[in-house]
Amino acid sequence: MKEILLIGGGGHCKSVIDVIEQEGLYKIVGIIDKQESIGMDILGYSFIGIDSDLKFLAKKYTNALVTVGQIKSTTLRKRLFNLAFDAGFSFPVIVSPRSYVSKHASIGSGTVIMHNVLINAHATVGRNCIINTNALIEHDSKIGDFCHISTNAVINGGVSVGKETFIGSGSATKEGITISDNTFVPAGSIVK
Repeated sequence: MKEILLIGGGGHCKSVIDVIEQEGLYKIVGIIDKQESIGMDILGYSFIGIDSDLKFLAKKYTNALVTVGQIKSTTLRKRLFNLAFDAGFSFPVIVSPRSYVSKHASIGSGTVIMHNVLINAHATVGRNCIINTNALIEHDSKIGDFCHISTNAVINGGVSVGKETFIGSGSATKEGITISDNTFVPAGSIVK
């Protein structure tokens, strides 16, 4: 089993741990977070370092995943991804075994596909995205890098979602539209 280091130890990390455990492809070796977290754990996984330790840890471990959530800003997720990338980590795609990703879809590195997601044929999802529980990404849609498609969100066919965008829980898009980079779509929105 391959080893993986998680970067960020909040609520989203707990959900990602569950997906990684269910997927069964990676062994979690520890979590990177703030100095005051070292010595504590989440769900039995220890906090083993801080951001500045990534360069050293990259000599010991190959794989990492950013497990900080994202709502109003991508700044922290993007900074941590770039910091770990520059340190030499690889970023696998993590897919819940309770989700369906078409063999004709493309998923970027460091993206996590949570439970009960459906990603249909010819959809493209960028790097370091969160596709959260029960989300639907329909055929021919394009999701940019560093996006969070939240719980129960529906991205209909042919939609283009710009990079660093947040689509809130329960939102739905009209088919074939373009959503600009850095857009914040509140929960329950209908995007036309």
